[in-house]
Amino acid sequence: MLLAIDVGNTNIKFALCDGGEIRTRWRIATDPRRTADQYAVWLVQLLELEGFARSDVTDVVISTVVPRALHNLQLLSSKYFGVEALIAGKAPLEWGIALDVEEPASVGADRAVNAIAAHAAHRGDLITISFGTATTIDHIDYTGAYKGGLIAPGLNLSLDALVAAAAKLPRIAIEAPAGTTVVGRTTESQMLIGIYWGYVAMIEGLLARMKAEIGRPVTVVATGGLAVLFQQHSDLFDAVDPDLTLRGLALMWERTRN
Repeated sequence: MLLAIDVGNTNIKFALCDGGEIRTRWRIATDPRRTADQYAVWLVQLLELEGFARSDVTDVVISTVVPRALHNLQLLSSKYFGVEALIAGKAPLEWGIALDVEEPASVGADRAVNAIAAHAAHRGDLITISFGTATTIDHIDYTGAYKGGLIAPGLNLSLDALVAAAAKLPRIAIEAPAGTTVVGRTTESQMLIGIYWGYVAMIEGLLARMKAEIGRPVTVVATGGLAVLFQQHSDLFDAVDPDLTLRGLALMWERTRN
């Protein structure tokens, strides 16, 4: 089976894939100092809890936006699973799509992998939205080419900056407001409304501008842990796939086998 690893700035997601299907998944906070041995102690126990053995892992693929974390994950693969990890964007795990931007080498691995997965699942022009440390919104055209996009501060990052800069504001949990009012009656509710509905308004506006610029029918695909949260009170997305990046990695790996 394939172990797909998606390294983000905040979390690393691991998924065990078999026949194109994700059998199980786990996540851990991103820490470039974490050693291969530490990953192994954690991951092998989780495999066993799900009824799998270390020997069930026959291949490993990695996508990362944190270069410092890569070496120890490669060492995890070679030392504990006995295979050399394939790295997204490097031979033989080439993108296989056009990166039609001015600086193709600077495109984040997660954004390219998301483009691959979204194009495989949907026809026509696409917009992918990924809610992570940053929020990225990207255009993939009907041929599957990555055409560019935008980067905005992530929701947690925005909230952290607000709380850090305003001495009297409390730290609140990120959740969908109970209703649709934008007139809060407590400090906490006002913060939640401002963060949530402010972010919805930003996404609505950016999607409208991007759709107008594309000028063709577009399918909007969202990923990341907060995607479902924003779909509760709005109709922003046509599809939500929390595993989009992991599915893209599995697709890229399958391509190398054909």
